[in-house]
Amino acid sequence: MLRIDSHQHFWRFDPVRDSWINEDMAVIQKDFLPQDLKPLLDQHGFDGCVTVQSDQSYDENRFQLDNASRNDFIKGIVGWVELVSPHIEKDLDYLSQFEKLKGFRHVLQGEKDRAFMLQPSFMNGISLLKKYNFTYDILIFPDQLQHSLELVKAFPAQPFVIDHIAKPSIKDKNINGWKKDMKAIAEHENVYCKISGMVTETDWKQWKKNDFTPYIDTVVEAFGTDRIMYGSDWPVCLVAGSYEKVAGIVKDYFAAFSSAEQDLFFGGNAIKFYNLN
Repeated sequence: MLRIDSHQHFWRFDPVRDSWINEDMAVIQKDFLPQDLKPLLDQHGFDGCVTVQSDQSYDENRFQLDNASRNDFIKGIVGWVELVSPHIEKDLDYLSQFEKLKGFRHVLQGEKDRAFMLQPSFMNGISLLKKYNFTYDILIFPDQLQHSLELVKAFPAQPFVIDHIAKPSIKDKNINGWKKDMKAIAEHENVYCKISGMVTETDWKQWKKNDFTPYIDTVVEAFGTDRIMYGSDWPVCLVAGSYEKVAGIVKDYFAAFSSAEQDLFFGGNAIKFYNLN
């Protein structure tokens, strides 16, 4: 079975557009392109990746599709589409011609309206994704989990995946409210979860592998081994470590699982969810 990194990014760094990459993150204030990731995937035994949008524009889709057309190891793209647009169906119809474009994401975590995903226009956009076999990545903070639960309940046939285990505050060891809400959303079989992005939610310089264990325990218990997937969140993870260190957290954690379960986590579930070739 192919081994897949289900969550990483490419960009040509633009200080204005990418203002979210602040001075604290100076290590990633530069270009990150397919030729930078390929040796890391090879080194850690991965056959391919899913690249995820980091800019909310149609230019972003073009940039990532161009990368994917030149690099066979890019197996899928999570792009961006203006879900609230009155022309959403026309846009989805156009974008459905690109085989490697598998789904979409909106930076919900950054919206002032914490229930942005429950706006009628946004929900209308979500309602059309299934028609074109598109997935949806949910990027949120824990305070939006209950709103996201309402969203996934409304569309039981739509495949959703929660990015970065919904970004609990691992640094502050905040777990109880997040744990309760994650268990509730995991009851819906159409929702998967990426075990990714954890190192950026803790002390970037001081973390230890066992800091993450209660959080991974919660996700595995809630979603089971057939609805979770590995994501490096490269290159964002570089602010708090390296590809090797991030991969090491989950490699060690899942070492005690069966080889079949490990195959699902490190590839099979991403292949199924994103319909990768």
